[in-house]
Amino acid sequence: MSDEPSELYDQPVFERGDKVIAAKAVRNDGTFPGASRGEFLIRKGEVGYVHSVGTYLNRFYIYSIDFIECGKVVGMRANELTLAEAAPPHPDDVQETQPRGIPS
Repeated sequence: MSDEPSELYDQPVFERGDKVIAAKAVRNDGTFPGASRGEFLIRKGEVGYVHSVGTYLNRFYIYSIDFIECGKVVGMRANELTLAEAAPPHPDDVQETQPRGIPS
């Protein structure tokens, strides 16, 4: 078992919709269907978008990244990614400038 501390004590590094760049090439570890074990799935520098955030072994965040240009969705760890552009805030998270109940 890894000596790495649990990442789950902190918030995820990336959020759904963030534009990210692969910081390193990723090979198939045998869990990606339709690709041979060891085959390159993603090359360093490819751009993708965070589709969802999950966990692995109750210790690590796994980011499901949609690499649109190559048509692959690949699970990656934060150390394999660099933020290119944060997602815009969700409408539910935006503070209203007009008080409720007052017509604009």
